[in-house]
Amino acid sequence: MHTEDYNLPFRHIPIMVGEVLTGLNPGAAGVFVDCTVGGGGHACALLKSTGSGVHLVGLDQDADALAAAGEKLSPFTGRYILVRSNFKEIPRVLEELGLDTVDGFLFDLGVSSYQLDNPGRGFSYMHDAPLDMRMDTAGPVTARDLVNELSEQELASIIKRYGEERWASKIAAYIIKSRKHNEISTTGDLVEIIKKAIPARARREGPHPAKRTFQALRIAVNNELDILTGALQAAVERLKPGGRLCVITFHSLEDRIAKETFKELAQPCKCPPQFPVCVCGQKPQIKLVTRRPITPSSEELNENPRARSAKLRVVEKIGSVLNSREGE
Repeated sequence: MHTEDYNLPFRHIPIMVGEVLTGLNPGAAGVFVDCTVGGGGHACALLKSTGSGVHLVGLDQDADALAAAGEKLSPFTGRYILVRSNFKEIPRVLEELGLDTVDGFLFDLGVSSYQLDNPGRGFSYMHDAPLDMRMDTAGPVTARDLVNELSEQELASIIKRYGEERWASKIAAYIIKSRKHNEISTTGDLVEIIKKAIPARARREGPHPAKRTFQALRIAVNNELDILTGALQAAVERLKPGGRLCVITFHSLEDRIAKETFKELAQPCKCPPQFPVCVCGQKPQIKLVTRRPITPSSEELNENPRARSAKLRVVEKIGSVLNSREGE
C-alpha cells in the first residue's frame, strides 16, 4: 500500500448524540469535559444545542483528532479549549485550567473510525500496514514492540485477558515461532500468523479471526483498561452536585469496568449484610441515571453499523446544586 493512501481526512461518526445530550442534561451555563473529543462530533452537538453560557474542554491524545476537532468547533470560538492529553490526566488538566469542578463529563471509549480506516495507524486487520496501534503517535510502545519482544506467556495473557480469545495460547506460540525467522512488522504479517494458529473450522465461524487479538494488542499498547477506573473516579470527584457523567463503551471489558466502578460509588457501604445500620460511614457519591445501559436505535444501526456494540451509561453526582464541594 502506498504512503499517499495513509493521508485520509479525519472521519468519525458520533454515536447516540441525542441520548448523550439528554444524559448530560446541560443548562443555560456550565463547563463540560469531553474526555475523548475525537473529531468533535459530540462536542459540536453540545455547543450547538446550548447557549453562550456553556463551555467545553476537549481532551484527546491523538493530534489528528485535535486538529479535526478544532476545525469542527471553529464556529464556537471562545467557548471551547482543546488539550492534547490522555483522560488519565483529568485532575492535572482541570487544575491547570483553574477548574475545581465541572458540570459534566463524556467518555466515548474505544478506537475511532478514522483510526480504523487509516491504514497508516496500524489498527485494522483489513489493511496491510506498519504494526503500530498507538492512539498517541508519540507514545513509546507500539504493537510491533509487543509481538516481537514479549514472552510467549505474556502475549498469551494479553490476548486472553483483553481479547477474550479462546485460542490465545496457540496464537502466542505461533507468534514466537514466526518471529524466530523474521520480525513481525506489519498488520498483514500478524493476520497471517493468527490465521495459521486458529483451526480452520473456528476461522469460518464468528468474526474475523484476527479481531480479538488486534483488540487485545490495541488495549495493551494504549493501556486503555488499566487507567479507566481511576479516570472515572477522578471525574466523579470533580463533578458539581447534580452534574452528569456519560460513558460510551464498545466491548464487555470496558462496560464491566464502568458498571462496577459506578456500582461501587453508588453503593459504597462495606458493612456486613447482617448489620442493621451502616457503621462504616461510606456515603454514596453518585446515583445511577441509567440502571441498564442505553443502546443505539435500529435507525442509527442502519446508518452506522459500527455502533452495534455501543452502550451508554449515565450517572449523576449526589448533593445539593445550591452548594458546591464541601469547604467551598
